[in-house]
Parts: sequence; C-alpha cells; structure tokens
Amino acid sequence: MQRRKVVLLRVFSALLISGVISFLGCSSGDNDSSIGFEQQLWMTSGHADTTSEAFNHWNLDNPPEVPTACAKCHSTPGFMDFVASGVVSNPVPVGTTIECSACHTNQADGTLRDLPSVVFPSGATADGLGPMSLCAACHQGRASTDSVDAAIAAAGVGDDTPTSALPFVNAHYLAAAVTQFGTLARGGYQYAGKSYDGRFSHMDGANDCMDCHDSHSLAVDLNRCTTCHAGVVDPGDIRAYGSFADYDGDGDMTEGIYYDVQGTQAKLYSAILAYANIVIGAPIGYEEYTDPYFFTDTNGNGVIDPSEAVYANRYTSFTPRLLRAAYNYHFSRKDPGCFAHGGKYIIELLYDSLEDLNSAMGGAVSMAGMHRIDEGHFDGSAEPFRNWDADGQVPSACARCHTPQGLPYFLENGANVEEEIPNGLFCSTCHTAPPDIRTVGPVTFPSGESADLADNSNLCLLCHQGRASKSSVDSAIASGPGPYSFIAIHYSHAAAVFFGDEVHGGYEYPGKLYAGQKSFANHMGRFDTCVECHMGTNTLREVRQDSDHNVKKPNPEDCVYCHGQDISQPYPGADPSLFFFSGIRPAQVPDYDGDGNKHESLKTEIQGLQAALHAQIQAYGFAIGMPIIYDSHVPPFFFNDTNGNGVVDPGEATSANRYGFNAKMLKAAYNYHASRMEPSGFIHNSRYIAQLLVDSIQDLGGNVAPYTWR
Repeated sequence: MQRRKVVLLRVFSALLISGVISFLGCSSGDNDSSIGFEQQLWMTSGHADTTSEAFNHWNLDNPPEVPTACAKCHSTPGFMDFVASGVVSNPVPVGTTIECSACHTNQADGTLRDLPSVVFPSGATADGLGPMSLCAACHQGRASTDSVDAAIAAAGVGDDTPTSALPFVNAHYLAAAVTQFGTLARGGYQYAGKSYDGRFSHMDGANDCMDCHDSHSLAVDLNRCTTCHAGVVDPGDIRAYGSFADYDGDGDMTEGIYYDVQGTQAKLYSAILAYANIVIGAPIGYEEYTDPYFFTDTNGNGVIDPSEAVYANRYTSFTPRLLRAAYNYHFSRKDPGCFAHGGKYIIELLYDSLEDLNSAMGGAVSMAGMHRIDEGHFDGSAEPFRNWDADGQVPSACARCHTPQGLPYFLENGANVEEEIPNGLFCSTCHTAPPDIRTVGPVTFPSGESADLADNSNLCLLCHQGRASKSSVDSAIASGPGPYSFIAIHYSHAAAVFFGDEVHGGYEYPGKLYAGQKSFANHMGRFDTCVECHMGTNTLREVRQDSDHNVKKPNPEDCVYCHGQDISQPYPGADPSLFFFSGIRPAQVPDYDGDGNKHESLKTEIQGLQAALHAQIQAYGFAIGMPIIYDSHVPPFFFNDTNGNGVVDPGEATSANRYGFNAKMLKAAYNYHASRMEPSGFIHNSRYIAQLLVDSIQDLGGNVAPYTWR
C-alpha cells in the first residue's frame, strides 16, 4: 500500500503542475501579461525553484559562489560558459537558477544553444542528440562504472575485505540521461562479463527528453502515454508490451515496471544489510536524503535513526563488493523516473548487484522467481542488439533483423538500409497498429528458394532463415582451389531447418535424400507453423494467438498429450509442470547416434551425432596435417590447433589464427556449425539435422554403419 501512495502522490503533483500550467495559459486577468506563456510554464518547474537546495547549497560558503565543478548545472552563467567553451572557467556567484538564457540564445524566437555532443562521466560520447543534448549535459550524474572501478583499484583490497580507504561513490542526482542510454553511457555499475541494455527504445517520437517532458514546465503529458497505454492515469502502472518477465519475483507480471524496480530495489537492500552483517560484521543502513547516504547502524535496528545520519557516522567498512552494490542501489534511487527512462537497465544493475552479494553469503536473499531480462526479441542486453555499440550504426546487411525499424523498411521498400543502434524490437516491427499484423507473402531464402506457411509465421521466416545455404558453399568452392574461409549460416535459422530440403539451408550432398517440411516437420498437421507453437495455445484442438504475447516458448499443455514424460501419471495427459522439451522422444525416432540407447531424448540423439562429427572433423584435420579446433562463441569459429591438443587454448581463437579449409572440410564444418547454431533443430526438423551430420561424417571418411538416420 505504501508504494502505491508514493506513486499516486507523484502523479498528483504532476497533474497539479499541469493544472497550474493550464490556468496560466488560459487566464489573463490575474497574470502579468508581460510574462510570456513559456516563461509562465518555466516558473512552475524545478529549474526555476529559487528555494531549491540545487541553487542554494553554496549560499553560506565564503565566498558564496558555485564552484567550477558544480556551476555547469547549478547556475545559468556556468551552463552558458560550458556550452560556449566546453568548460566552466571560473566559479559563479550564487543567485541564479536555470533561466531562459541558459538554453536559449534568443528568447524572442526560441533559438536554442547548440551542443553537438555530450560526454558522459564514463567518457562515452553521444553525438547528434539535438536539443536533448542540453538536457543530457546535466542530467548525467557525476560517476560511472569507471569511477567505481578506479576507487576500488586505489583501495587495493580483495572483494570482501573491508577498508576505510574505500569511501562511498555518489552517482549524483537525477541522472536520467545515463539511465536512458544504459550501457552506452555506463552510468550504473556494470559487472564484468555481463551485458546490459542500451539506450531505451520507446517508440518513434517518444525517445528524447522533450518528446515526453514539456521543455519549460518539465511536466510529463500523460495524454501522450494513453495513445498506446489506454486508460493510464499513473505512469507507474505502465508496463510495455515487451516486458514479459517477472523481474522482482513477486508473481505479478501485470504490474507497472515501477513496481518491479521497487521490488528489486527492496531485495537488493535486504542483501546489502545482510552482507554487512554476515560478511563484514558492521551493520549498515541507508538514508537517501543525507550525504553520504550510507551510515553505520549503531543500534542494529535495521534503520538509520536521525542521530545516526551524520557525517561522523558515515559507513567506513565498505568492501569492493559492497560498494558496487551500494552504488547501484543509490543510483536507482536518485533517478525517481528511472522506471520510465530505462527500467530494464536499472533492473539488470539491481539484479546483478543482488546476485553478486549473494555469491559471498550463500544466497542469503532468495532470488526465486526473479528474472533479469526479457526473452528474445525484447532483450535489449543480448548480443543480437549490442553487437554494433562500438560502431554507432547497424549496417544495412544486418538491420532487417536486428533493429526495430529494419523489417518494416524492408517490407515497404524491398531493400535494407543502415539503422540506429537498437535496444530490442518494437511492437511496430511486426504490427502496423496492434493487433493488426504486417502482411507477408511467400518468403525467399538465401538459396533463392521460397517458402510459405500461409499465416503470420511468414514474418518469422524473414529473419529466422540464416544467411547462407548449400549454394553459398558451392559458390565458394567453385571460385578457386582454396584454402577457403569458413562460411557461417548465422544464428537461430529455425526456418531453414524446418523446411529442410525445400530451401537447402544445410549442405546437402549430391545423390542423397533429405527431409523437408512436408516429409517430416508438419507435426501430423498440428502445431506446424511458428505462431501456432510460439504465440500461445490452449489445447490441441483450439489454437489461439495470445494478444499479450506472454508465451514465447511452446506451451507444455499442448505437448504432454502426445509427449507425456511423467511416468507416474496416466499416459497420455501427463502433468505439464513436469514436462520439458529437451526430453521429447517421439515413438518413431530411430537410434540416430548409434549408441544403442533408444530411450534417450531426441536432443541427446542429435548431440551424439554432433559429437561424432566433431571428432571426425578433428581426425580428418590431423590426417591432412592441419589440426582444427572449434569455438562456438568466437567468429570465425574454426581455428588452427597450433599445439595439436584438440582443445581451444588461450590465444588460439583469434581471427589471425582462423582455419583455412579444403572443400571436404568446409562442407562438413558448415553442417556441424549449422547444427550447433540452431539449438532447437531437434524439434524443428531432427531428421534433416541428423542427415546432414551423418552425411558429413561419411564424406570425411568416417564409418556411418552404426547410425540410423533416414
């Protein structure tokens, strides 16, 4: 109930401001007519608040002036100096707020100052932001991942060693821009080995500061939100269609992202308190309005009492691990609009902080039911959307499937074009206006062949088809005697596997027969298109599309009727909660891998063949005097085994050490990699995968007598 009150008060304040704005804009009798409408709006904003601490903090200093390190954002002369020269040269007298002349060179016609680029505290730069750059210049905080790492390095202690040489690092306040830019700005503490969302992608026309905030009053126009979020009266209740995970683990996936952030914050704070007690032995507490925010909980009552919230009682027992988590917790608290500016980025930071603290205290705070990211298309932290961060643009060859605007552009223009760095897809990627879905006819695959599922699944085929085929390999071989560079089919090419020999996605050897969609993957006429399996279903007899897209994986309830796995239940009709897709083995499945086990899952059968082909590839490499190794995570995937030990050692998985193929090896390696890059191939068309693997083994001279694959 308490958190509900907080949001309602926040929204009430926004609505109150909106009311004041309306009054000022419509009334003329009681207002000074010499004051323009925009200036009246500005007078209602935080930028004009002459009583604010942000503009009075230095009044009692001697002399009373705003230091150069602060004047950029806490005075009009300081901001003007910064925009003009890139630095603030001198301290500024107190007494100004952020006035019209801070942002405008000409108030009469509204001309704004030009700030071509913004440099964030991490050193990351954003160019071409337009008027938003004026906002981002100040609403970026004063610290970053780099600041925290530098403080930890200076302290020189281990992760769980407390030290007074490690003071709290304050990100500062209202850092909305770095929240929105996510990993591109590194404003939060980003843990090594983790990937984070980029700039929050909302929708066209609602991504920049002034798309949502009035540029003078700073109020958010809720009417704009209701265009997509019908009936919303509280922005805290908004949950984007792409948020299909229960982030805070409370079992509610309908609540607004505000509540998921708040729930995750609460769990992290519990972990901070627990870590300080269990690992350090020095109780800690947080008081968000008193610098430096974290204090010693001297009486151990779990809260910071007024007598404890004093500088002399500041917490002086931080470990590097605790500092990272405390920084992220404070960072999330000091941008009260973080749920709207970049809620998923904030959730990732909080989740990772909680996970890291738990690692040092045996999981003292339960993370049951929590989720860090969304699935697939809306996971902005995933490599398919982060691969081009250092480049600044997504090239045209990749934009169709890796940006929200790329597919619509392709469908409308029949071509691909370079696009901006994405953060997942939009609803508008597939929908013209929900629930209306873009219409797509037969889809052409890399081989030049076309396929048609005659429903909305054709949208899926446009991207999940790979980028190479048998003809790609044949063309490379025909171009000259070799050695040849590796040809990768790309990733998640489910459609190419599904259609098999109808689109020739794998390398199909001459004189061999291969399974296609009609001969294998039609699934007995049931659940035989992408949307029927992946977009939500009720029963085998009734297929529906889930308008909320809450089911991205096939529903176990639809599979247990034929593929029941719980032997304690009558068959068919096993308990869906005990069903797992990796355990499927239809009755007609042969012993693909020839190990004599006819009870192992279909997935395990395919893995057995993959292992056999991998061994054959390595044996062939040794036989021709060119040992080979494979790393599925590092392009171009196949490398010279320089020491001949059969495994990837440090320094071997580099482009300079890439493998040079002959024709036989290229065909087999192509098929092996293709089978690995479609992790659900065992469901989409296991027979086609098995045929490609066994034929590759045979072509390299291996014995295929043990295998059954036709």
